[in-house]
This record gives sequence, structure tokens and C-alpha cells, in this order.
Amino acid sequence: MITNKYNNIRVEYDGIKFSSKRECARYKQLKLMETSGVIGDLKLQPSFKLKAKIISRGFPNGREITYRADFSYVITETDEYIVEDVKGMETKEFKIKKAFVFFFYGIDIKLVK
Repeated sequence: MITNKYNNIRVEYDGIKFSSKRECARYKQLKLMETSGVIGDLKLQPSFKLKAKIISRGFPNGREITYRADFSYVITETDEYIVEDVKGMETKEFKIKKAFVFFFYGIDIKLVK
């Protein structure tokens, strides 16, 4: 049993490693919704480039900033694209990246607690 700085317990299910029990539980819900046709195109850890580079001592040529969500999917009935992040608490870094994703992509990340 491995924990991280937020005391989440990492788990594995279906050969997939999840950062927390909560994230794994949400995956199970989403898989059931996908199987029943409520959602489609379920993706794990979709990544979004935030179109900025940070230049620092460790990265003199710059380092791209990306945001990696937990899940994305499309609601079948409405064709609405959803991006989700499962978190027990909103970190400062998450709030900043959420704002950047909205600014660059027009996507409002859904927080699942």
C-alpha cells in the first residue's frame, strides 16, 4: 500500500494504476456509464498543452507546461465534451492550470470530490 503527500492510497484495477481509491471508484462508475451508452469516448489522463514555456536553471531551453486530467468523455445524448479531475481538495497549482485550460481551450474542468 503506497500513499502520497495527500495520504491517498494508490490502487490498481483492470491493470490500470490510479492515484487514489476515489479516482478508481470514479473510473468504475464511468466504465459502467460507457457500457450502458450514457457516455462515450472515455479517455484516461488526457493531456492539454498550456501553450507556454517556462525557462529556468533546470530547463534552459524551456519546459512545456501541460495539464493532465483524470478523465474525459462525451455525454452521448448531448454530445457535450467533459473533462474531469478527481480531487479531495483543490490545490493552488490545480486552480491555476484549470484557469489556463479554460483560457486556451474553453473547457471548464469538472471537479469530482
